[in-house]
Amino acid sequence: MFSHFIPCGVWEAVYILDGLLNNQSDIQPDTIHADTQGQSTPVFALAYLLGIKLMPRIRNWQNLTLCRPDKHVRYEHIDELFTDVVDWKLIETHLPDLMRVVLSIKAGKFTASTILRKLGTYSRKNRLYQAFRELGRAIRTGFLMEYLGSQELRQTIQRALNKSEAFNGFTKWVGFGNAGIIQNNNRDQQRKIIKYNHLVSNCLIFYNVFEISRILQDYIQSGHTIEAEILSALSPYLTKHINRFGSYSLDLNRKPPALDFGFSLIPSY
Repeated sequence: MFSHFIPCGVWEAVYILDGLLNNQSDIQPDTIHADTQGQSTPVFALAYLLGIKLMPRIRNWQNLTLCRPDKHVRYEHIDELFTDVVDWKLIETHLPDLMRVVLSIKAGKFTASTILRKLGTYSRKNRLYQAFRELGRAIRTGFLMEYLGSQELRQTIQRALNKSEAFNGFTKWVGFGNAGIIQNNNRDQQRKIIKYNHLVSNCLIFYNVFEISRILQDYIQSGHTIEAEILSALSPYLTKHINRFGSYSLDLNRKPPALDFGFSLIPSY
C-alpha cells in the first residue's frame, strides 16, 4: 500500500509510523510489526500515544533495560530481569507536551519521522526526549513481559515478520534487472525505481490471488472441500509460473533467405 525510500544507515524505526498515519485507504490497521531496527523507546511511546500497537520482534534482550513500576515491587521468578524503575513523575510532568506533539502529528503539522529524528539521540537538556524515552521504557517493558508470557503472541509476530520477509523476497525477485542494484544517483529516479518495482510486484500478487481464488472456486464447485488449514498455508508470492524474460518462439523448420553470392559490396568505378 505504501513504501518509503530512506537513506542508508538510518534507524528505520524513525520512519515506521509515517506510512500508517498517511494511509488513506478503507483499511485502517492499528497494529504494526517490525524487526529490531523498527523499534526504540521513543517509538514505543509515540505509537502508544497515537493509538498504534507496536509489536516488533526484538533480538539481544540483554542490552535492553526492563523497568519496575515501583522500586518496592518484587517478582518471584523474573525479578533479576528488572534493573530500573519507571519515572512516572517525569511522564506526568511532561504529559501535556507529549499530547501536543501527538495532536500536531494528527493535524498534519509535521510527520512522526520529523519528531523521531529530533528524538534520535539522548540529551540531558531535552526534557521532551526524556519524557518520551521514559514512557517508551514503560510501554516496551510491558510488551516484552506479554511477549514472554504468550506463545500465541510470539507466533503472531513471527508469522507477520515472515510475511514481510516473503514480500521483500518477492519484490527482489521481480526487480531482477541489474541484479537489483540501483545505479542512478538521482533521488527522484531512485524513488521511481522503488515505486515501480512495488507496483509491478503488487500487480503480480493481485494476479496470483485472483488465479488461486478462481482455481479454488472451480475445485469447490466440482464437489470437493478444502480445509481451512490448507487455505491458511497458501501464498500470493508464487513465482514459478511467471516468465520474467518474455516468450521467444523458435521455428526449427524456418529456412534463412538465399544469398546472392554474385553480388559485390565493393563498388566498381
